[in-house]
Amino acid sequence: MKEIMWLVANSLRSIFLNKRRIFAYVLVPLLGIFISFMAYGNTGPTFINTGIVDLDQTTISQNTSRFISGLNNVKTSKLAESEVKNKIASGALDCAIILEPGFSQAIMDGEKPEVQIVSVKGAQVTTYIKAYLNNYIGNLSSLSTAANGDNTVFNTLYQNYQNSEFKVSTHSLKDTSNNNDMTIQTIGFLLMIMLNSAGGLSELILKEKENRTYFRIMSAPIDGKKYVLSNVIVNMIIMTIQVVVTLTVMTKVFGISAGVPFWEMIGVMMFFSLVSVGLSLVITAFATNSNSAGALQNLIMTPTCLLAGCFWPVEIMPKAAQKIADFLPQRWLLDTISELQKGHTLSSLSLNLVTLLAFALVFFMIAIYKFSRSNNVRSFI
Repeated sequence: MKEIMWLVANSLRSIFLNKRRIFAYVLVPLLGIFISFMAYGNTGPTFINTGIVDLDQTTISQNTSRFISGLNNVKTSKLAESEVKNKIASGALDCAIILEPGFSQAIMDGEKPEVQIVSVKGAQVTTYIKAYLNNYIGNLSSLSTAANGDNTVFNTLYQNYQNSEFKVSTHSLKDTSNNNDMTIQTIGFLLMIMLNSAGGLSELILKEKENRTYFRIMSAPIDGKKYVLSNVIVNMIIMTIQVVVTLTVMTKVFGISAGVPFWEMIGVMMFFSLVSVGLSLVITAFATNSNSAGALQNLIMTPTCLLAGCFWPVEIMPKAAQKIADFLPQRWLLDTISELQKGHTLSSLSLNLVTLLAFALVFFMIAIYKFSRSNNVRSFI
């Protein structure tokens, strides 16, 4: 055990004394947060800047203006009719609502009042306001129908309507979908970095064999099993640091809620860390040198991350690609996090965790078998 700890400490010392490795293993995973933040971070609530031109200047038209001003996510300002074109053209306003002369009288007569909504942005801006405005005018038209053309009765009904004690209170629920999407994309990027980091660390076995460092180590009272085990431990330590740093920066610095308890997320990620180490050892076992190991990493890791949905929702891919994704460990990890965000408990997702563990065990068994049979690296095990 003492020899293993010495190897681990020596490896960690060489990593953290190298600025390039610190950048690659610790800082690069944070790029995923910036990418996801740029993709989803500016999709919060937006306001529709609306100008109101009241050409009717009656109590009903003024109350209608106040109703529009009270809508959520709508900022209103009063302006003259002559200002409409310039404000819309310059982009100062998203739309302008013009209440034509006779607006109130038309409502009292049970007719459809003249309302213009001017916008160059089309339905994506006007639909929201139209829906509420049509509903409001419809309520006033109902009062006119009930008054049956009697202005005195209409005015009484209208005053009662405006002063009604019956109120509807609304509460906005926080939309967590953007945070969940940012989390999934950040984790997807992190998975690729973890795979590449594990591959790079395991590739050191081949590099040290090529530069004869391995044989000098073997001259000490250290055998191949201890050497490989120390490499696995270093891999797990580095990936634990990557996960903790990335999640901490994501939640504490950027304020992105993962929708999953912090330590629960770390625990799930540790299952994938085992998968990463196992796969990296398989690549090392089949590679003849460090160059071929790097080529195999690029051939296996990047395409599988793409197919598994690490960079975009797997649902947008063709059905055939989605079926392939079901056989990839990255897909099972992302699916586990997605289900946890929906409120499922970790115990209810035991199949996902067992599947990840099975991937890791299969990779380790393949690596051990190949190491034991290979003439190039038979001394490792």
